[in-house]
Amino acid sequence: MAEQGPDGGTATLERVEDTVALGSRLGEQLRAGDVVVLCGPLGAGKTVLAKGIAVAMDVEGPITSPSYVLARVHRPRRPGAPAMIHVDLYRLLDSPGADLLGELDSLDLDTDLQDAVVVVEW
Repeated sequence: MAEQGPDGGTATLERVEDTVALGSRLGEQLRAGDVVVLCGPLGAGKTVLAKGIAVAMDVEGPITSPSYVLARVHRPRRPGAPAMIHVDLYRLLDSPGADLLGELDSLDLDTDLQDAVVVVEW
């Protein structure tokens, strides 16, 4: 996975541990209402990066790809901390004729945005 640096450079992350560490650094900066969009092909490390975000946010549950359920809500372990909503839109994009907007609306994510960090895999 490549990391876009503040100066426009990139860094190749060779190990899973490095990707988790990057996600953790990102997760430390996130606040309720933030949305993170992870774009990349299958196997690029999007879910691994999401795991790192979840580690820093200290949320419940194993972080696995929500490809077949579209979204998983991971509740915070600390009172007052934001939840993490992990969304994967891969299945929607892979289904010709899918009503993308209808599917997204059915998730009712807009009611949780103020109280959660939303991590979207695309």
